[in-house]
Amino acid sequence: MHQQNKSILHLDLDTFFVSCERLLDSRLNGKPVLIGGTTDRGVVAACSYEARTFGVHSAMPMRLARQLCPEAIVIRGNSGTYSKFSDMVTEIINESAPLYEKSSIDEFYLDVSGMDRFFGTYRWAQELRERIIKETHLPISFGLSTSKTVAKVGTGEAKPNNHCLIPFGEEPGFLAPLSVKKIPMVGDQTYRKLRSMGVEKVKTVQEMPMELMDRVLGKPGITLWKKARGIDQSPVIAYHERKSISIERTFEKDTDDQIKLKSIITAMAENLAFQLRNGDKLTACVTVRIRYADFQTYSKQRRIPYTATDQKLIQVVHDLFDQLYDRRILIRLVGVRYSHLVGGGYQINLFEDDEKIINLYQAMDKMRNRFGQDAVKRAIAMGSRGIGRSNPFNGQPPVIPAHRRG
Repeated sequence: MHQQNKSILHLDLDTFFVSCERLLDSRLNGKPVLIGGTTDRGVVAACSYEARTFGVHSAMPMRLARQLCPEAIVIRGNSGTYSKFSDMVTEIINESAPLYEKSSIDEFYLDVSGMDRFFGTYRWAQELRERIIKETHLPISFGLSTSKTVAKVGTGEAKPNNHCLIPFGEEPGFLAPLSVKKIPMVGDQTYRKLRSMGVEKVKTVQEMPMELMDRVLGKPGITLWKKARGIDQSPVIAYHERKSISIERTFEKDTDDQIKLKSIITAMAENLAFQLRNGDKLTACVTVRIRYADFQTYSKQRRIPYTATDQKLIQVVHDLFDQLYDRRILIRLVGVRYSHLVGGGYQINLFEDDEKIINLYQAMDKMRNRFGQDAVKRAIAMGSRGIGRSNPFNGQPPVIPAHRRG
């Protein structure tokens, strides 16, 4: 299907974490709210529009945010609460949309191409938004256009709590006056490089020869040049096809060695958590699998609040293993799987107690990226060997993904 025949809808829940907290406590309405680590060493995971007017933003040290906005109300993030509200919105979209992708805990893409023959897609999108607001009471914005890129930029321009239509043929004109930073693939590093070339607005990229963008930024430069013109063929990937990640180990000799088994499942949980963070992903479901010497295979799974942190996932893996394991029989195989994956991991990881823990994760992940996944392990996982595997997510994994707008 040609891009001009496509209708892509991007939905984004406005300041999602803050909106959830306001539903639980209406006294927070209209007030500056900071969510994240509550100690002085904490980090801002999300903030309300009222707090942003003081210069506060995501990933800022909480200490600095409080100095900028002394009257702000600080709340420790609760991923369990946000997971429930996210699931409510997902269910409504699932009932209504022919094809949708849940790209993060608070963000969705819908391919509504071909629905015009029934009634206008724009009217349909407005009705879907109204239903979400009515049933969940959460503010939500959308952009509707011919590609993921333009639809997402449209949502950003529509916020807060509004909607935007960019029809076929109007994409370049819509994008031209905007800052080049508004194109989703432009992170801080690319933006600095473009600014050093005198590029500030999308219009300048539209006017540049494609060869120049290729020479300066390589292949990503060509992609950016196309996106600046509203050209983006990226498909909406059906949510039920979102992959899981897993590791299994079959033993050369069946074992009931408790220390060895705990060491291996800990290393598995740790490595998979590292892969999640590298791909800026979160998991909401953990499965542990055991195959005994008699080839009987059993598994147990648990739904959990979205997370990508080692200590939470290791605890769940240990609990499931303890529930599954029959100590009278030797084990032939163990496996761990994380599923129900969505994007946006970095934001939720900022709920950790303080900068020290966040910096520790980043330092450990940096070492693993440089020297291999087995370069850093917890003491309990030291008995395992070669659990690591290559990153299953596409692209070069960032050590610190760019923070997302709420």
